[in-house]
Amino acid sequence: MFFICCPAACPFEETREWSCVKHAWIFLTFSSEPPAPQGSHVLPSTLVISLLLIIFILLTVYLLRFRQQRKDLVTSVDKKLPNGFLEDQEQTVVLLPRSPSPSRRSFPILLDSLEEEVRLRMADDGKLFREEFNSLPCGFGRGTFEEAGREENKDKNRYPNILPYDHSRVLLSHIDGHICSDYVNASYIDGYREKNKFIAAQGPKPETVADFWRMVWEQKSATIVMLTNIRERKEEKCYQYWPEQGCWLYGCVRVAVEDVTVLVDYTIRKFCVQYHGAEGCRAPRLVTQLHFTSWPDFGVPLSPIGMLKFLKKVKSVNPMHAGPIIVHCSAGVGRTGTFIVIDAMMDMMHVEGRVDVFGFVSRIRGQRCQLVQTDMQYSFIYQALLEHYLYGDTELDVSSLEGHLHRIHSTHIHMDRVGLEEEFRKLTNVRIMKENMRTGNLPANMRKNRVLQIIPYDFNRVILSVKRGQEFTDYINASFIDGYRQKDYFIATQGPLSHTVQDFWRMVWEWKCHSIVMLTELKEREQEKCVPYWPTEGSVVFGEYSVELKRDTLCETFSLRDLLLTYMPDKQSRVVRHFHFHGWPEIGIPSDGKGMIDLIAAVQRQQQQSGNHPIVVHCSAGAGRTGTFIALSNILERVKAEGLLDVFQTVKSLRNQRPHMVQTVEQYDFCYKVVQDFVDIFSDYANFK
Repeated sequence: MFFICCPAACPFEETREWSCVKHAWIFLTFSSEPPAPQGSHVLPSTLVISLLLIIFILLTVYLLRFRQQRKDLVTSVDKKLPNGFLEDQEQTVVLLPRSPSPSRRSFPILLDSLEEEVRLRMADDGKLFREEFNSLPCGFGRGTFEEAGREENKDKNRYPNILPYDHSRVLLSHIDGHICSDYVNASYIDGYREKNKFIAAQGPKPETVADFWRMVWEQKSATIVMLTNIRERKEEKCYQYWPEQGCWLYGCVRVAVEDVTVLVDYTIRKFCVQYHGAEGCRAPRLVTQLHFTSWPDFGVPLSPIGMLKFLKKVKSVNPMHAGPIIVHCSAGVGRTGTFIVIDAMMDMMHVEGRVDVFGFVSRIRGQRCQLVQTDMQYSFIYQALLEHYLYGDTELDVSSLEGHLHRIHSTHIHMDRVGLEEEFRKLTNVRIMKENMRTGNLPANMRKNRVLQIIPYDFNRVILSVKRGQEFTDYINASFIDGYRQKDYFIATQGPLSHTVQDFWRMVWEWKCHSIVMLTELKEREQEKCVPYWPTEGSVVFGEYSVELKRDTLCETFSLRDLLLTYMPDKQSRVVRHFHFHGWPEIGIPSDGKGMIDLIAAVQRQQQQSGNHPIVVHCSAGAGRTGTFIALSNILERVKAEGLLDVFQTVKSLRNQRPHMVQTVEQYDFCYKVVQDFVDIFSDYANFK
């Protein structure tokens, strides 16, 4: 009988090899039967068998150690690259490991299979995405970094381990014969079928700003794409390389601010750029910087909608015969690479009807190492491509609105797949993220919800101050919602319940709200939809807050009330204007759009006078009519500013921020109807500006 120690039987992972040897030795010492005295031939057999057993044990120990080393390597990589880690905190960027399986590759995906392929890769917490990402060649070994590593150039690099290859780096002209004055941390990157379509660069440092603008001028670039904020997590990620206003001279390049447009996801800055050299001034050029401001400190944007709108804007503003588009984040590899890959794969999608993310990332890493830095960024590329494939470009110019409405209302065409119902059906596919509703579903908070299906997401819920000694007092059924130009511009909430009125006024006070829009009656169809939270005359007290009616005026379609809100412990007061819209039934829509247009205009005038703090909007549950009002506010704001609208993506974005926003196809159609009424009222396009 022979005993073999199984490694899995050892109780301690770190001492399995020693346990195996120890158990085998005990076996040889105590478990072997003594040799029969009459058979001297047994001794050599025992020795041979023992020797074979020892060899087997040594091989087992070796294999276990090898496996443990590989496990330690993977663990160390996981620690270095947690999901969503984009930029390093210690002036270095975490480098990607060499591919654990360099022979493995992923093949192009046909568009018909894209949705299924993304679903498979997303399963099991994105396991296949991680495996595919880790199979990418890291890019090292494809060139040298001699110029970047010169002593004179070391201080020009933001991160000492993110350097441009010699063969693909951008060369500047030499200044006064200085040998290293041609260096900037930037690399040429190909587009889908366009050589050197982009320049991937690090975010400028104070000492490299002049070089950066010299690169813009010498490369004849007309567009700069900025994908980081100046500071993130209290660290400088990029020096502000442009003047806030007026003009500034950076080396030999004069930069003057011409125009600034701030939108919710990005800011557009237009500069007049002019070269001032020893030989005199050159003719000025227009350079547009598009600064994407909605990339979170960790991870990637929650939805690719904002990035796709941003990318479309970049494509539209870049002149056809301009030089490379300059793209930068902080290091010029993570977010920068992600943007470039989405652009290239969208081009490939339209030309070939397929995408090859793996192949393209592999190729451009030969031009700049580490492009696309995390598996989360890699996954985001696929999400953006799938979003574009499934929903396409739904943006309209106001001049084409009438034709679009005719198409989506033409129900007699049986094969029509772009009808109104089909367009709205796609919105109902937006997944409700129940796993992100933990706070609202806590037993202590459930009774604060009017409708159990409409609960705010944890990532954008309105948080109240916690009352001393009372748990769960920070919760109210309310969500921050983005406006057209400003994040968290609205608060979408339910009509207060009798036991949540105090929380409602506490929210209004703590978030400095000056406008409340009410879209329901107190009772509808003999059912309570909202408790009265203001007095019909005089004043009323809700906990620590006193509300006094100062004015009550009936306009054409809404009541206008001025309420004096007082926080009694501090004896401080604030006037809150209450817009109560009448004529919107619980089931159905208002009879015409003009009343809604007038309401939105009145609220916007109030906001301009009171300082643009969040607008509280509520109906009964805070989703259907509330979502429709917010959607229309954002849509009409864009129509006035740009002459463009995108009803579908506006509503889809709202549904990503709060479930069931714009609840019915009738409400969705009402959004189009109000925009058409607005266009008819202001038929002269110049009035939009």
